[in-house]
Amino acid sequence: MTTLKEVLYEKIEAHRPRVTRLLKEHGNDVIDKVTVGQVLGGMRGIKSLVTDISYLDPMEGIRYRGLTLPEVFEKLPKPQGKEMPYVEGLYYLLLTGEVPTESQVADVIYDFSNRRLLPRYVFDIIDAFPNHSHPMAILSAAVMAMERESLFNTRYQQGMSKMDYWDPTYEDATNLLAKLPLIGAYIYDKLYLGKQNVYPDPTLDFGGNFAYMIDKDEPYDDVARMYFIIHADHESGNVSAHTGHLVASSLSDAYYATSGMINGLAGPLHGLANQEVLSWIQSVRAKMGNKKPTKEEMKKFVWDTLNSGQVIPGYGHAVLRKTDPRYQIQREFALKHMADDELFEYVSILYEVVPPILKEQGKAKNPWPNVDAQSGVIQWHYGVTQYDFYTVLFAIGRAFGVLSNVIWDRALGYPIERPKSITTAMMEEMVGIK
Repeated sequence: MTTLKEVLYEKIEAHRPRVTRLLKEHGNDVIDKVTVGQVLGGMRGIKSLVTDISYLDPMEGIRYRGLTLPEVFEKLPKPQGKEMPYVEGLYYLLLTGEVPTESQVADVIYDFSNRRLLPRYVFDIIDAFPNHSHPMAILSAAVMAMERESLFNTRYQQGMSKMDYWDPTYEDATNLLAKLPLIGAYIYDKLYLGKQNVYPDPTLDFGGNFAYMIDKDEPYDDVARMYFIIHADHESGNVSAHTGHLVASSLSDAYYATSGMINGLAGPLHGLANQEVLSWIQSVRAKMGNKKPTKEEMKKFVWDTLNSGQVIPGYGHAVLRKTDPRYQIQREFALKHMADDELFEYVSILYEVVPPILKEQGKAKNPWPNVDAQSGVIQWHYGVTQYDFYTVLFAIGRAFGVLSNVIWDRALGYPIERPKSITTAMMEEMVGIK
C-alpha cells in the first residue's frame, strides 16, 4: 500500500460505523421536504445526496473537507518557488480530510509518475478523430477506451467482498487521474499545435507537467495548478459530479463513471460558461472600440444590456451570496501577473460596476461574480486561446472530486441510485388540481 492508501483505509474503517448507525437508528427520520417547484425545477435544493468531500456554503463558497478555498491554498504544500499548491496534495486532502505533509505529497507525486504511462491504443484512438472534432468528445472516448484496464472490473468478475470494492476503485481512479494530463495535452497538441509526440517530464508535478506538455511557459504551471484545484469539486448535485456518482452507483467502474462525468460537463448549461463569458467580454471590447472604457461608459453599457432583457455573463450564483472565492483567488493571481492585460482591465471594471447595478435593479439574489467571470480571460492571456478546450481543463480538475467521491461511495457501500418518478396527473392530484 502507498502511504495515501493506508491513511485512506484507516479513515474508511472509522467512517463505516457512522453510516451503519444512521441507517439503523435514524433510517426513518425526515430531513427535508419536497415542493412541486423543486420537482419541476430540476430537483434544485432537495437534500438527497451525501458527500463528505465538499460543501457549498452560501457565504464562504465551496469548502473542501471543511476548509475554505483560501485555507486550502494556504495550507497545502507548494512546489519550491511557486504560488499554487500541488494538485496531488489536493487529492490527498479530498480522500482523507487531512492536509498532507511535504513528504506525503512527494509520495503521491511519485505514485502518479509511476501510473501515468498511457497505452498506445489511446493515442491511436485520439489520432483517429478528425481534427475538427470537439476535444470533449475525444477526451470522453479516450477515457472510455481505457475501461479495459479496469482493476475493479477484473476483481469483480473474479469475486470479491463488498467491503473491498473501494480498493480496486482507488487503483482505477488513481491510475486514471495520473493519465489525464497526458490525455488532455495530447488532445491539445493534436488539435491546435499539430504535434504528434507528447512526453511528460518525470521531474515535474501534475500542474507543471501539463504546462510543459502543451508548451506553456511559467507561470502557466501555477495557472494549471490553480485551475485544477478550484474546479475539483462542487458538492454532488451538479451535473458532472452527479453523473459520475450515478453511473458509479450501478458498480460501473471509474472509467465508465468519468466518461459519463465528461459528457455531462460538455453541456452548454454546465461547462461552457467560462468560454461564453470570455466571448462576451471580447464582444464588449469590440463595441467599445477596443479601448479601455471609463466606469461611466461601462455603467451605461451594463444598464443598456439589462434593460434589453439580457444578463451579464459570469455574475450570479444559485447558492452563493457573496463573491465566489474561486473568482477571488483568480483575481489575486491576475492582479499580480497580468494587471495590464486589456481583457483583465475589462474584468476589473465590470467587477466595480456590475454588483451595485444588479443590487439597484433588484432582480439578482447574488449580484457578485462567479468562477467563470474571469477564468477564460486568464487562459487567453497565457496563450490557451481555443475556447473548446477550456471544458477539458475543467474536466481534468473535476475528475479529482468525482473520483474521490466514487471511492468513498464504494467504501461506504452506498446503493444504486433509484429515485421514484410520478406523473403530472398524480402531482396535480396531490396539490388539489382537478
